[in-house]
Amino acid sequence: MLVGVKLNLEQQFGIPQKMDIIESILDIPVQDPKEEEFSSADLNWIKFGNPEHHDDVALIPYARVDAFIIGECSNVECPTRFHIERGRKRSKGSLKEFKNDEYLEYRLYWCSFGPENYGEGGGILPSRRYRLNTRNRAARPQSMRGCTCHFVVKRLYARPSLALLVYNDRRHVNKSGFVCHGPLDRDAIGPGAKKIPYICSEIQQQTMSMIYLGIPEENVLEKHIEGIQRYCGSNAKVNSLASQYVHKLGMIIKRSTHELDLDDQASIRMWVERNKKSIFFYRDSSEADPFILGIQTEWQLQQMIRFGHRSIMAVDSTFGIKRLKYPLCTLLVFDSRQHALPVAWIITRSFAKPDVSKWMKALLVRAHGIDIGWKVNGVLVDDAAAEIDSIRDVFCCPVLFSLWRVRRSWLRNIIKRSSNVEVQREMFKRLGKIVYSIWSGVDSQVALEEFTQDFVDQTSFIEYFKASWMPKIEMWIDMMKTLPLASQEASGAIEAYHVKLKVKLYDDSHLGALQRVDWLVHKLTTELHSSYWLDRYADESDSFQNVKEEYIASTSWHRALQIPDTSVTLDDNNHLFAKVLSQKDSNLTHLVWNPGSEFAFCDCEWAMQGNLCKHVIKVNMICKNHQASQSSMSFQSFREILMNLWRRPVDDSVALDQAVAWTHQMLDQIQKLVELNSANDIGSVVNNLPLKWVSKKGRTFVGKPSSALSLPSSSKSKPLDSAARKKNRKRKRLSRLR
Repeated sequence: MLVGVKLNLEQQFGIPQKMDIIESILDIPVQDPKEEEFSSADLNWIKFGNPEHHDDVALIPYARVDAFIIGECSNVECPTRFHIERGRKRSKGSLKEFKNDEYLEYRLYWCSFGPENYGEGGGILPSRRYRLNTRNRAARPQSMRGCTCHFVVKRLYARPSLALLVYNDRRHVNKSGFVCHGPLDRDAIGPGAKKIPYICSEIQQQTMSMIYLGIPEENVLEKHIEGIQRYCGSNAKVNSLASQYVHKLGMIIKRSTHELDLDDQASIRMWVERNKKSIFFYRDSSEADPFILGIQTEWQLQQMIRFGHRSIMAVDSTFGIKRLKYPLCTLLVFDSRQHALPVAWIITRSFAKPDVSKWMKALLVRAHGIDIGWKVNGVLVDDAAAEIDSIRDVFCCPVLFSLWRVRRSWLRNIIKRSSNVEVQREMFKRLGKIVYSIWSGVDSQVALEEFTQDFVDQTSFIEYFKASWMPKIEMWIDMMKTLPLASQEASGAIEAYHVKLKVKLYDDSHLGALQRVDWLVHKLTTELHSSYWLDRYADESDSFQNVKEEYIASTSWHRALQIPDTSVTLDDNNHLFAKVLSQKDSNLTHLVWNPGSEFAFCDCEWAMQGNLCKHVIKVNMICKNHQASQSSMSFQSFREILMNLWRRPVDDSVALDQAVAWTHQMLDQIQKLVELNSANDIGSVVNNLPLKWVSKKGRTFVGKPSSALSLPSSSKSKPLDSAARKKNRKRKRLSRLR
């Protein structure tokens, strides 16, 4: 999809980067290649002029100019034709005094894919009021893409048998520096464009996604032909063109690079200029303002409109804060399977309220440009330092809090910094109890001090905990108390996205590019975007069964649903642990300590990496059916908020009425959601809906206007009404004439 290709002049044309400047044309040697047709790659180019202004030139026999032009047109990577953009001629003997480089004939040759740009974002040159009727132009004006490649042929006045070639720009690129035609251009239009079978955006995106994910070209071609045959039928010509298209697309992707310029900042500017449709906010870095780049493709915008409306969005914030040049913030929605789907990426180091509000408002304006009634019901954050006020001001919705980042950080560091398994699970259990006790009136600071004293021998973890968490623990605890907590399903979905993002970005082969923003942008908009697009396409079209199965099982919650209840055994005594039988190996059993708690400790490989595993979720599902088991943290948080709402009013005040109204409103919405989720037939839900007013003229019943409610008009009033209408129409006509 979003591809940028930068040509290396030294490799393509053999031009040395540094050479001496020649000031006299008499010192330039004449070159006459042996080939019948030759190009700029077959010549040695010399710097001619002075240190302030010089050009790349070559001296050839004038009789071989046509052979040079034909060779330039036969460039394999950028085949083209050259037209005469401008020309001048002198008669011999017209100059009494002349220099050695004066011309007898002067012709400026320009690539026929320029200089005008009739493509997206292009236009006719501002200095040209009409299109010149010059020779050898492109077959169709709409094929012109603003190519800057051009050279000058000067037939020397002093030596008419020689021609001086002056190459001003040898790259077939537009003003933004991107290849604009030929096999390396993803938007190339050739003379056979009308014969190419119809390729809709869905087929093109499917093909690109498969190539980005490393699927063999044979399999990509097979799926590509299947898609095209839905529109064109099956014949040898279609299959041949499809094969060429897939091969060309694969070559473009393989040769693409994230480095559009050696300077990272300049490279990002070029990418932004190229991909304006995929950007909802951009601000370059300066002394006063920090760098902010908001990325959202058209497909991501569609998914945000579809799954975010009247639903919940989540934020995976501060990814790569230690390893990347700029941290990455991701906005997520929950799709039809409640998987976290990235719908926007924000790359910035600034989390100040004014900056956060700016890109959030830009995102909301973009959504309202598609659907003016689009609204999100809640935003789920995972960082206690998040700008909650900005979210509430812009999206006008409540904010929820997810503990997945806290749980993951504590568990990973306990396993990393403590070697004793029994100590690991006891430490994790104690931290979980401290979190659970925030609603029971226990002083968290005292509990944490006791924790550090009891495990003082675990020096490595205690030092980490005191340095990283103790200074800001009050902020995190206050966030847990004041905001509703997210469920395990939502937390597991966000964690699954975070793990996938980490695998994609922190590959060993790319560690050297972590400090470049253009690499991060390229990685997000190609591989990661293609992966999620193909997941959704496979699920909705019921194709790519392997991809679909992996997508469904990508979260721990859905993997836990595949474990039967009979595979879970609880400890009979005090429910200290639970045993979960492995579904792959019947001889293997996993132990889950502290069952029923979100801070349960499992000995499986996935959990030992700090992740929320399917065994913990399944055991907690089983424990909910036992009366002795404690409620989930999200339910306890919700209950505490309702209780605080109930305790707040005094006597029979207006505040009591407001609290009751809010409580009944939430209760009504919850009941409707439960009814909708438990109903097998959507028709039964619709039939139970109450009557709704659609206009002032009448009411509707189940969406149909009721004619019985309207009163018949008197027959005597009809002539008067028709006369009044005619009079009004006459007045309107007269007002228009005035």
